[in-house]
Amino acid sequence: MPDSERKGTDQKLIATPFSYGDLVGYQEGSIVSRTIIDKNEGTVTIFAFDEGQRLSTHSAPFDALVAVIDGIGIFTVEGTAHEVTAGRQIILPANKPHAVTGIGKFKMVLIMIRAK
Repeated sequence: MPDSERKGTDQKLIATPFSYGDLVGYQEGSIVSRTIIDKNEGTVTIFAFDEGQRLSTHSAPFDALVAVIDGIGIFTVEGTAHEVTAGRQIILPANKPHAVTGIGKFKMVLIMIRAK
């Protein structure tokens, strides 16, 4: 694959097995994120939420697939709360308000494909 096609990909991870959970650690009082793919077509970002941390209500122009990889997250989509536990996923719809809150510490992977 030419280097130009790898632009925006974490070069240390290419052709190397890894675990999402090992890529970000918890940090007291913070949300830590690491984007491992960032291309015009989409992104893959891992988040670690310390206890009590949240993302306030917002929306995005594209659907997003979220996989919880540790702990429990509360995903509020258009006012309805959904509890998502490790090993489960949720799709956050484009242009719909949503917020994310952890119950305790939790980690998630956010996959966004920028297509209409």
